[in-house]
Amino acid sequence: MSTTAGSAPIRILVVDDHPLFRRGLTALLARDESLQMVGDAGDAGEAQRKAAALRPDVILLDNHLPGVRGVDAVPALLAAAPGAKLLMLTVSEDASDLAAALRAGAHGYLLKTIDGDALSAAIRRAMRGEHVISDEMTGKLVAAFKDGPGGPTPAPAASPLDALSPREGEILRAIGRGASNKEIARELDIAESTVKIHVQHLLRKLDVSSRVQLAVIVSQHDAH
Repeated sequence: MSTTAGSAPIRILVVDDHPLFRRGLTALLARDESLQMVGDAGDAGEAQRKAAALRPDVILLDNHLPGVRGVDAVPALLAAAPGAKLLMLTVSEDASDLAAALRAGAHGYLLKTIDGDALSAAIRRAMRGEHVISDEMTGKLVAAFKDGPGGPTPAPAASPLDALSPREGEILRAIGRGASNKEIARELDIAESTVKIHVQHLLRKLDVSSRVQLAVIVSQHDAH
């Protein structure tokens, strides 16, 4: 994708303790002209120094760093680069890591199984102010939210659920279980593109910006 006329590329700092992964990620994202890799770091201390010096727009942070968990480094990195959107990019599917990252101020939690195009799209969505969570982690976020006040607190929503069509209701409940678009399409025997359209309608009808918030609405509705 090329940048639009007059728009600056999104400046990215990658923090990961594996040099080969950093180089591979840099090469992958370099194919997207709307993104610019401005630096990388292998540990939390180096990351904090580079974040302060480079002031990136987005920080991609692994959770497994030498001597410290990435989620524990989030506050210092955001303090070093105020205004940056920090996205965890990790292999950890631990719900407590997800909850800790969001409580600390991370704008997203992505698994390293994500493909390049989806990662680029997630970065752009984060820059628009959306929270981005891998589909596989949505159900775990809802579980962490149900655990009590220590969990993350997504934006509350009204419950105009009665205005949803039966199909939209089915898809909303599936999102609440943590199902991906592909899984929902297979379960309901419809095209994945149709699921995506329904999800967009749900976002608009329920006035939220992410499927994470849709899942939380389901959780809150079921609790009443």
